[in-house]
Amino acid sequence: MALYSYKAIDSNGKTIKGLQDAANLVDLEMRLKRNGIDLINGKEEEEKSSFGATKIKRIDLITFFFNLEQLTRAGVPLLECLADLRDTMEEPTFREIIASMVEAIENGKQLSQAMAMHPNAFDKITTNLTKSGEDSGRLVQVFGHLTESLKWQDEMASQTKNMMIYPLFVGTIVLGITFFLMIYLVPQLVGFIKGMGQEIPIQTRMLLATSNFFVNYWYVILLTPPALIASYKVALLTSPGLQYHVDNLKLNIWPTGPILRKIILARFANTFAMMYSSGITIMDCLANSRDLVDNQVIAQSLQNVMREIESGKNLTQSFQQTGIFPPLVVRMLKVGEATGQLDQALLNVSYFYDRDVKDSIKKVQVMIEPTMTIILGVLLGWVMLSVLSPIYDIIGKVKL
Repeated sequence: MALYSYKAIDSNGKTIKGLQDAANLVDLEMRLKRNGIDLINGKEEEEKSSFGATKIKRIDLITFFFNLEQLTRAGVPLLECLADLRDTMEEPTFREIIASMVEAIENGKQLSQAMAMHPNAFDKITTNLTKSGEDSGRLVQVFGHLTESLKWQDEMASQTKNMMIYPLFVGTIVLGITFFLMIYLVPQLVGFIKGMGQEIPIQTRMLLATSNFFVNYWYVILLTPPALIASYKVALLTSPGLQYHVDNLKLNIWPTGPILRKIILARFANTFAMMYSSGITIMDCLANSRDLVDNQVIAQSLQNVMREIESGKNLTQSFQQTGIFPPLVVRMLKVGEATGQLDQALLNVSYFYDRDVKDSIKKVQVMIEPTMTIILGVLLGWVMLSVLSPIYDIIGKVKL
């Protein structure tokens, strides 16, 4: 079924434009006729890609759920909300998905069932939350939760990128300067140094050897990182257990490991709280969170928590037993269980880690600049010392 853009006229004689999925132009005309609209002309939309092939951007999902929340809160029927979003969404792939959802709902499916047909756009948690909202009659609140959660995830992703972009940028500059020194500048000084006729100091010989390696094997230096990455990916495919050890290293390597752990725990707490407050059972919350964390060490710990609960322990005891969750999380879970406000306790955990992550990223960024400056200074100092040492030796031997 294709997506058509159309121009039509309604019962009041008003010209309207929109999008509608249909098998062909005749089917399009019949579908519009059932809604009291007469087709003037229609044209099949040319899509760049199928909606099953591309993952939808988070910003588009934020727009989608924000508009759904506002429209449904105002009393607009869900099908009309989706139709309006279908006609106004700029992203063609997402527009096609919404059109497909409209068709599915018109054929008797619920919104959550229509979402489940498009896993590249709506993950399992989003679908389950929507189903919970449909069952409890709190769909508006669920849309609001999803909007806030997606905004929070977008902010956390932005902070993570900021943490990585700056060192990569500065590191690239240092690497570029190193190549310039070793491939261009130092080779021009070789003749001058050797022409002095003096014994070359050890640091100068090391510099010349390093420069010679860069000149003769520069392609090896450039190809090594891609080769290592490719080897790593092949190793993951051939040895599935390797990913667990890599994820464990990510959580413990300094200085990014502790920050990554806090980001994962903040996301877990935020998502768990959102699902629990929407009426999803604790076991389903844990199962969905386990699939969300994207780290096998944390995922295995959540799996252990589920086994502990099944064996009869409460949530706090189960989390404490794993040993991977910090005392703050365990303490807040205990308070939440005791007061019956588990979702609020987890939101407090998320808020705490959110602030802690922001502070930690700022501290790392502050540390990176002087560290890179020191590295660059040591590199330049080595070059200058290696070049000037033979000159000082000659000057020292001159008898006045």
